[in-house]
Amino acid sequence: MNFLAHIFLSNNDKQITIGNFIADGIRGKHYKKYPIAIQKGILLHRQIDTFTDAHPTVRLSTKRLHKNYGHYSGVIVDILYDHFLAKNWNHYSEIPLPDYIESFYDLLEDNYETLPVRIQKMMPHMIADNWLLSYAKIEGIQKVLDGMNRRTKLKSGMNTATVELQEFYTEFEEEFTSFFKELIVFSNETLQRIETQLNTPKI
Repeated sequence: MNFLAHIFLSNNDKQITIGNFIADGIRGKHYKKYPIAIQKGILLHRQIDTFTDAHPTVRLSTKRLHKNYGHYSGVIVDILYDHFLAKNWNHYSEIPLPDYIESFYDLLEDNYETLPVRIQKMMPHMIADNWLLSYAKIEGIQKVLDGMNRRTKLKSGMNTATVELQEFYTEFEEEFTSFFKELIVFSNETLQRIETQLNTPKI
């Protein structure tokens, strides 16, 4: 899953949200240098990614893209799924999406020193261009895919994936909706398990 989904799946806990957001940049056991609450978010992120990558519904989505995008298909599906989350946000949260995102940006700024350097460098661009809110429109997804394509030195061709998004829009949305329902349950159960593990004193 991409940024917005990971943020949403953090159960409205600020420190878990930070951990979930920065997790891609934290390798191996380096997560242990962070406070326990942030560790929970990092571990939750990893479990979400593992569950997502192996899920048969997600694989249906990636298979539709595999011919044109190869191993980049999973990255593209993560981004497309964030589009459907943003577009259908009121199905999942009572907080309006612009307000929710603004609170998240405030959280990043309040915890700037905690963020890895890569995130610190990315954050001003994310906020200035309001990446998360832009996901709700196909034009915003196009900009994200353009940027991802540039980062792969134009090798991925990801910038053209909005063609498939529009062609198979209904299929992608149905797959997201079905999968995300399961992912919410999985994330809540996983977070409870992680909290029990990290809060249990070692003998």
